[in-house]
Amino acid sequence: MEGVVAVILAAGEGKRMRSDLPKVLHRVAGRTLVEHVLAAVEGAGIHEIVLVIGHGGELVRSYLGPRYKYAWQERQLGTGHALAQAQELVRGASTLLVLCGDTPLLRSSTLAALVAAHREEGAAATLLVACVEDPTGYGRVLRDSHGLVQKVVEERDATPDIKAIKEINSGTYCFTASLVWPALEEIKPLNAQGEYYLTDIIELFCRRNEKVQAIKCADPEEILGVNDRVELARAAQVLRRRINEELMLKGVTIVDPATTFIDAGVEVGRDTVILPFTFLEGRTSIGSRCIIGPQTTVKDSSIGEETSISYSVIWESVVGSRCQIGPFAYLRPGTILADRVKVGDFVEIKASRVGEDSKVPHLTYLGDAEVGKNVNIGAGTITCNYDGHQKWPTIIGDGAFIGSNTNLVAPVEVGEKALIGAGSTITKNVPAGALALARARQVNLPDRGRAKLDKRERSGEG
Repeated sequence: MEGVVAVILAAGEGKRMRSDLPKVLHRVAGRTLVEHVLAAVEGAGIHEIVLVIGHGGELVRSYLGPRYKYAWQERQLGTGHALAQAQELVRGASTLLVLCGDTPLLRSSTLAALVAAHREEGAAATLLVACVEDPTGYGRVLRDSHGLVQKVVEERDATPDIKAIKEINSGTYCFTASLVWPALEEIKPLNAQGEYYLTDIIELFCRRNEKVQAIKCADPEEILGVNDRVELARAAQVLRRRINEELMLKGVTIVDPATTFIDAGVEVGRDTVILPFTFLEGRTSIGSRCIIGPQTTVKDSSIGEETSISYSVIWESVVGSRCQIGPFAYLRPGTILADRVKVGDFVEIKASRVGEDSKVPHLTYLGDAEVGKNVNIGAGTITCNYDGHQKWPTIIGDGAFIGSNTNLVAPVEVGEKALIGAGSTITKNVPAGALALARARQVNLPDRGRAKLDKRERSGEG
């Protein structure tokens, strides 16, 4: 939007969070609180953004990076004082959108409508308000007999009659920049907190007959602020519901939305079924016609089409189409599975590539390995990739067959269509097509077993 700058107030300490982390950096649905606010602002078409930071400000700036401008509020003296710190960074703006960094439920459409109404009416200030059943903690909106806004009274300064009002101020405003800066210089900290309130500007504008309007938020849930861990959990619940409903409307089946946890930004293809207690986190994408879960976590990973994953954990990995993962598999960072790969129960794979149509059915560890196409890895196989100082690679060629309970001591290479006998410990390269056996010769001692068992029975040991 031309001429519009958003100022996000993110300097508060958040004492009620009881945390060493700045409040706006607490996470919900895969993003920090302030990132949700930033996404809503940018989704409304506003790309010039200033964050007012203070408590833990270096952490906030370091986390968000140089994409945004930052103004410092060294002492937290209220919302009016916070906005004043941004003045030098918003020169040239005609309209200011001011909002709090702890309101993760605001929608882009709501912010766009607020700005549009403000500009269309030529108002000095436009408030986003809502009517709620429990207004505790919020400033109350006072109107005159004609329904026009008179002022906003903060909860701490409200009389019992005012506290009974259910129309509340959300803390989100639009201001005409040329009018708000002079007004900020006039307000005084004459309140219970001894702070400079932005709401005092509303009363000042009304006394001067400047146009002040209030836009009601269609969904009061949007204006929920997060001040403690209880409200953080409530916000998470709302965001999860929104995310799940949006995916379901796009053709994804979520069997039990109440026990399905999907982060903002996760992509899921149509006709995929997500079973209970599934977590899809971070930068994750799931293809079409997959079955994910139950009790599965996929984080920062890409999953192809028609793949099934159950009771497993996948982290920073790429899984192809028509793969079968689990139950109880663990794909660690750097794992890449081609199409039609089977990874079965109690298999762990880390920093490895597995080629098309290969099978790792159960009880196996692959680390720093390159596995070709059509390879079978027998139960109990491990790549011994770490010598106590560094990691070494294992390479297995196309069509190879690795017998059960094999130790592949890296660095080692197994050629195409080589066969490793079960129980072998392989320390040298195996040529293509070869049969490798590396185990001690079996010795059978006649009657020795019976004698030992009989002796144990006579002594009562067994």
